Amino acid sequence: MSLFRRVLRIFFIVFGFLVGLATAVAVFFARRIISPPRERLWASPGDLGLDFEPVHFPARDGIRLSGWFIPAGDKNRDGATAALVHGWPWNRLGTTAEDPISSLEGASPVDMLRLALALHRGGYHVLMFDLRNHGESAASPPVTFGWQEANDLLGALAYLHDRPEVDPTRIGVVGFSMGANTVLYTLPQTDGVKAAVAVQPTSANVFARRYGQDLLGPLSLLVTPLAELFYQMAGGLRFQAIQPAFAAASAGSTPLLFVQGTGDQWGSVADVAQMTAVTPNAVEPLLVETTERFGGYQYVVDNPQVVLDFFNDNM
Repeated sequence: MSLFRRVLRIFFIVFGFLVGLATAVAVFFARRIISPPRERLWASPGDLGLDFEPVHFPARDGIRLSGWFIPAGDKNRDGATAALVHGWPWNRLGTTAEDPISSLEGASPVDMLRLALALHRGGYHVLMFDLRNHGESAASPPVTFGWQEANDLLGALAYLHDRPEVDPTRIGVVGFSMGANTVLYTLPQTDGVKAAVAVQPTSANVFARRYGQDLLGPLSLLVTPLAELFYQMAGGLRFQAIQPAFAAASAGSTPLLFVQGTGDQWGSVADVAQMTAVTPNAVEPLLVETTERFGGYQYVVDNPQVVLDFFNDNM
């Protein structure tokens, strides 16, 4: 066998191995996007001594959602209410970041219950709920990173409007990651949000590219397009089409605070700056110094007064 044929054979073997590996990895991540693994609820508001009510309500398109309603404490602000919207692939509590993929990603725990406690102590009723395909809510794959999940937040707002202790003109929303995208996709469809905080929203194409590069390096050039193809075959949109800035431009008069970590390796300060620039009533974004994405989430959990002050000033 000639040297050329041997080199060619080795080339095709290596190429075939890389394509096979990329396809297997792409299938894995596409499945994680389409129907993410569900984290169990590892705590409840009762663990912090809070009264709470398990609740169930439909999304605007009928998907069954589950959550908790935590009534305000002694500092009741006359019906003021906060709804918390989690990220992917979390649940209403946030994430423990204990599964093998989270370890590979370098993810850190996010305890949204701590934020709920701070809001409760600040006199707010609090609604914590699972988005579709997460926690204890019903399945409706694929995940759409805020586009269809807006129906869940609209359902949550409708549910709150029906509660006698809630003032429907004084509802604030805090969204993390995909939950922040969900807030942005919701605002053009309702005037029922008095103030909103969007913690590290991301355009899907920006997230996919940076996430892939961080985890897979050069292999992401093969994996990311394949994962997107499999995602589209399951009914998902092109990543390029999931751009919260388009929705933010029609957010109306709702005051909106963007929070973004400077060291976010999956999101982008520039991406959030673009969203801020087109949002009609956005305040100056809060840029916090971080070394990775989860530091931005943790900043809000560790500094809930940022949310309380924004809500108190605008609600």
